[in-house]
This record gives sequence, structure tokens and C-alpha cells, in this order.
Amino acid sequence: MHNFSSLPGPGDPKLAEAARLLSRKAYREAHALCVEVLKTAPDNAEAFYLLGLLTSDHGNFARAEELFRAALERAPDHAGAHAQRARCLIALSRRAEAVDAARRAGALLPEDAFTLDTVGVVLSRAGLHGEALPFYARATEAEPGNANYQYNYGAALQFAGDMDGARAAYGACAAADRGDTRGLPAIVQITRQIEAYNEIAALEALFAPHADDPDAALRIGHALAKAHEDLKAPGAALHWLARAKVGKRATVSHDARADAALFEAAIRSAGTLRGRTNAAVGAPVFICGMPRTGTTLVDRILSSHSQLTSAGELTDFALCLKRMAKTPSNLVLDPETLDAAAGADLTQLGARYVQSVRDSLGLSGRFTDKMPLNILLAPVILAALPEARVVCLRRHPADTVLSNYRQMFATSFSYYNYAYTLEDTARYFVQFDRMVRHFEHELPPERFTVVHYERVVADLETEARRLLDFCGLPFEEQCLAFHENAAPVATASSAQVREPLYTTALGRWKRYEAGLKPALDILEAAGCLAAGERSPA
Repeated sequence: MHNFSSLPGPGDPKLAEAARLLSRKAYREAHALCVEVLKTAPDNAEAFYLLGLLTSDHGNFARAEELFRAALERAPDHAGAHAQRARCLIALSRRAEAVDAARRAGALLPEDAFTLDTVGVVLSRAGLHGEALPFYARATEAEPGNANYQYNYGAALQFAGDMDGARAAYGACAAADRGDTRGLPAIVQITRQIEAYNEIAALEALFAPHADDPDAALRIGHALAKAHEDLKAPGAALHWLARAKVGKRATVSHDARADAALFEAAIRSAGTLRGRTNAAVGAPVFICGMPRTGTTLVDRILSSHSQLTSAGELTDFALCLKRMAKTPSNLVLDPETLDAAAGADLTQLGARYVQSVRDSLGLSGRFTDKMPLNILLAPVILAALPEARVVCLRRHPADTVLSNYRQMFATSFSYYNYAYTLEDTARYFVQFDRMVRHFEHELPPERFTVVHYERVVADLETEARRLLDFCGLPFEEQCLAFHENAAPVATASSAQVREPLYTTALGRWKRYEAGLKPALDILEAAGCLAAGERSPA
């Protein structure tokens, strides 16, 4: 929902009252006042703007976008309408248009925090984190006591690598709202906890009154798990992960059979698209695999090269395919869409993808796309973009399961709903493992390669040289100094990849082995664990 606390006051008294009603979520009364104004003043842009806010607050972004456009037809320099239209467009996955609208809003030099924060949010969601940062900063200057704006600013600072600044903003978020459950957990996630000083007591006190709120419990419980892990207490960490996830798990829809069907469709696509070529241009590098397996690390290594720019985690390829396939489900990625790729115009698909990325991000040279889920699209990607390369990350099976289970993914992204239980996460890995082994056999090795996280950590230079050669790029020393790369990182690894390589994450599962038994049993039964890897019973 919107936060209307810093809405600039309209001049019309009825619209000022409508804005006040909106801030209290009194939608019916606010709607009535706006309609009343439009009966006598049909060209009142502010009335259309407020109706757009009301409509988007109900999640009807297509209709809201129309209302904001109506406001702009009557008042082209309405910065708020440009910003809110941009927010609707990004929600509708029309990223290039959203970026253009957000920039139009920013160019009008708005001063109200609501508009400034919205511009920042849109630019962040479009992957333009550096461009978003000053808008967040100005929003917090305009309204320093707003917890939402402080939290957004903290996240942007974290992505930019300013951890001290992020901690300060997260702290201001918590201070601005005693009931806030985001600020303190976010601080803990980027701050090592030690015996002499930690936030465990404060987090436990915060958890108690929010135990029945699935989203709040998820945030606080994950932070408690991270704190106990810092203090080398894996049993307590797993305990808090289970408590954190149980409430949210009951509210989400996860069907392991649907996961299996998606993997099966991806495997089929490797056969149906074998040998397909086209005249599409562009040579992006897709870095994919399961999350938390080193995708961000490899992205930083490669994008430290002078000829490669990181485009971040993009959904563009899947969206372009979905729009061409016109399959009926509301899922961007599903078996029907993957199957439809066999009959798609691959030349057009590849060209649309490259154009989509270039238009919205302003990229001219080669780039990396590190959306983990693109692994399911690897055969389609290689068929649609004959110059593209796909790098698939792999990590020890038990470490992969543990790292996914201990990660708090975006709750609005249903593709990671497997991570609410250890068993579901292990089953998902088994399916992933089967698919990747099939790809290694079926896809051309000069265009599809597997990289093992453990080998990168053990011998960075050898693996970096191999990766660069695979991408057709000469070796550059700065690729070994990936931690000095100043570009924003909007992933869970935003803090780790700003440090030199470390080995403490290798074999982490061994420290948790006793609590991982349900997952290890599944991995062992599927042949994903080597004989003798587990400790004797």
C-alpha cells in the first residue's frame, strides 16, 4: 500500500479532504469527493491523480496508469503523476516506459518526499540503483521521520556498498516507528554479531509481539538465525529459521509437482530446440543456477572486465518469451510457455530481449544478466541468441540446500517458495541437479558451461581465466580484484562480494549436519551426496 503521509496538499478544499481520507484508507469517501469535483471541473488533474492513487493502492495498476495519464494530459508537469505512473508501469513489467516516466518526474525537481521516494523505488526496481540513491536521500531529508523512506534509503545505501550509511538509515527507520520490524533485522543482516555485543535480546523482544504476523516473524526470525550463526550456534540458528518460516509457509502456495513439471519442460526444450539458429544479434552472458551458489560472485568477476557491464537480475528474457507465447496462465515462467518456445520466432525473441535491456538500462556494449532462474530457459536463450553464453553455477548439494533455506527471499516471488522447508528445498535441488546434468550432455559446451563455486574459491585466477576465455574475452587483472568493483549490488550477497574471497562458507553444512537430516536423507536417496560424506550415525 501507499504511504500518503507526505502527499502535497491540493488547492481545492474537497481534494485536500480526499487526500486526507486516502491517508486514512477511507477509500469510498475519498472516491466520492474526487468524482464530485470532476462533475463540475472535468479537467482537474489533481482529482485524476488522487483517483489514480486510490486505484493503484488496490493493486489495479492498469487502470491506475490510465488515470495518471489522464492527469498528465491536463497537467503535463505534474511530477507526482509522472512518478506514480512510473510505479504502475514497473508493476506491469513495462520497464523501459517506467524508467522514462520516473526520469520525467525527477527532471521536474519535485520537493515532496512521497514523489521523491516513488522515483527512487521505480529506478531501483528497474535495476538503476545508483540513479535511485539521490532521490531516496532527498526523500529522507524532506521527511526524516518516515520509517518507509528511511528503510528504502538504507537498502539503496547497502546495495551501493555504504554499509555504515545503511546501518544509520535502518536505525532511523526503527527509531521512527516503534512497531517497525524491518530496521533492526536489516542492521543485523549486515553486521557481524559477537558475544560481547549483539542484538539477540532486542530481536527476541521484537519477535514476541509479532509472532503471529507471518512477514514480520520471517524478517525477525531470519535475523535471529543469522545472529546465532555469527555466534557459532547452528542448532539455535536452525531453530529460529523454522520458527521464522512456519507462519509464512502456511500462507503461500507451493506444489513440488509444479516444480517438477517446470524442470521437465526445461529438459524437453533442450531436445526440441537443438540445432536451432537465427540471425539475432547481441552477446550477453547469462549467469544462472540456484540462488546462493556464487552467481553474484561470478557476475562481479566478469563485470569487472572492461568489456562487460552487469545488468543485474533481469526478468526480461522470460517476459519477452511470455508475451510472444501468449500462454494463458498468470505465471511468467511455466511449462506451457517453455513448450511454446519451440514454435516461437526466435530471431524476434532474441532481438526483443536485447532491445528491452538496452532501452531501459542504456547499455551499449556486452552485458551480464544474472537472474538465477534463467537456468530453466538456457536452451531457449542459446537458440534465440546465437552469440550468448550461459554460465551455470553449482555448489555442494548440502551447502546449496542450506544456503537456500537460510535465505529470506522476496515473499512476492513465488518461484522460491520451495525454501520454506528443508525437505522441499532438497527436493527442488534434486530436480535442478537432474536438469543441469541433462543440459551438460545436450547443450554445446562452447556456449554452456558449469562453474563450481568451490573451485572459484580455491583457485580464483584459473577459474577467472577459464570464464573469460569461455566468453571470448582477454584476461584482465581487475577481474581478480572483483571486491573493488564499485557498481551497486542488489542481491543477498551485497556485503560479501565487497570483501576478498573467503573460505568460511565452504562445507558450512557440516556444522549444521544434525539438523539437516531430513534434507540429507533426500539428497542421499537421489544420489546427490557421495558415499561416506555424512558423519556416521
